[in-house]
Amino acid sequence: MKFDLIIVGGGLVGACLAAALRHSGLSLALVEAQPHPVLNDQDWDSRIYAIDPTSRRYLDEIGAWQHVDLRRVAPVEMMRVFGDTGAALEFSAYEMGVPELAVIAENRLIHHALYQVLQEQDNLTIFHPARCAALNLADDGAHLTLSDGREIHANLIVGADGRDSWVRQQAGIFATPVDYHHHGVVANFRCTRPHRGIAHQWFQPDGILALLPLPDNQLSMVWSVHPEQSARLTALSNEELCAEVAAASQHTLGELSIVTPAVAFPLRLLVLPHISAPRVALIGDAAHNMHPLAGQGVNTGFRDARQLAKILLERGAQPDCGDALLMRRYNRQRKEDIYTMQAATYGLKNLFGNNDPTLKWLRNTGLGATNSIGVLKKLLMGHVMK
Repeated sequence: MKFDLIIVGGGLVGACLAAALRHSGLSLALVEAQPHPVLNDQDWDSRIYAIDPTSRRYLDEIGAWQHVDLRRVAPVEMMRVFGDTGAALEFSAYEMGVPELAVIAENRLIHHALYQVLQEQDNLTIFHPARCAALNLADDGAHLTLSDGREIHANLIVGADGRDSWVRQQAGIFATPVDYHHHGVVANFRCTRPHRGIAHQWFQPDGILALLPLPDNQLSMVWSVHPEQSARLTALSNEELCAEVAAASQHTLGELSIVTPAVAFPLRLLVLPHISAPRVALIGDAAHNMHPLAGQGVNTGFRDARQLAKILLERGAQPDCGDALLMRRYNRQRKEDIYTMQAATYGLKNLFGNNDPTLKWLRNTGLGATNSIGVLKKLLMGHVMK
C-alpha cells in the first residue's frame, strides 16, 4: 500500500497533524495501537492539559474544537504562582487583554474531538489496532512493516509515538534523557471553595504543586515530587490524599474530595540534536520531553504539528513531501521554540529545587519584583501564549 505520508501514533499531536492535512491532497496513513477514545459523561480523565489560546484557535481552524463538549472545559482567567517564602506572581487574562489565559480540558475530550474530524476524512486510512514491526528508510521513501505482515510505503514517515518513540529509534536519532528525579502525580478533586477560574502553583522545597480549575468546582492536580514522595502519595487512602493536598495548598480551595485517584509518571528532559532525518519527522513527545511545570508540553507538540503541516501545504511544486530540504526546514523552524521552552522549564525547576540561601532569596525576590512590573509580566506570558 502506497501513501504520501505515514503518521505513527494517533494521540493528540498525531491526530492533530492528520486533521490539519485533510485538504492537502496528500494521501495519509495513521497507524495506532491503542483503542479509539470513548467519552463517558460519568467519568473524568486524570490526564488534563492546559490548552493555550493559540492551540485552541488551531484546533478550531482544523475543525476539531467544534466537536468539544464545552461543559467539560474550564477557562483559566487568572494564574497565581507562589514561591517557597510567600512571594507571589499573578497573571490575569484582563491584564493580557484576552478572554482567558488557557482552557483546561481532558486528554480524552480533545482526542475524541480530533477523531470526529478524522472519521470524515477521505484522504486518510487508519490502521487500527496495529503495531509496527520494521522500518526501512531508503532513498525512494519509508517502508513500514506492521506486526501482522502488512507493508506500507510512503515518501515521509512522521513519528508521533510518544516519549519512547519507536520511529525515533529506528531513524537513529538518539540523545540521553536527563532524569529530573521527580515524578508527576496527577489526580482530580472536588473543592468546597469556588476556584473562580484561577490556576494555582506553589514552588515548594521538595516539589511543585499545581491545581488547575475544572468545571463544576472541580480541579486537577499535578504535583512534581521525588520518587519516594510519589510512592507515598499514591499509596495514601483517598481521604489521606485529600487532606495532604489541601494542607500543601494552604487550604486555598477549602476541603477536597477525590474524583479520580492519584497516578504517577516519571519526569525527564529529552533534548534531541535534530527532530528530522531523511524521510522522517518527529512531533510531540517523540521530538521533545520537558517538565510539566509550565503546562507547555502538549502546546509545543501542537506547534510541531502546525509547522510541519504548514511546510507540507506550502511546498509548491515539490511533489515529494519527504524531500530532505523540507525536513531540514522543519527542523530549523522548530528548533528555537523547543529549546526555549525546555531551557525555561529546566531552569525554573532547578532554581526552585535548590536550597542554597542566596538562590532562595533571589528566586523569591525575583517573583515579587516581576509581579510589580506589568511590562515584564506581559513579555513572559506573551511567549507562552504566542
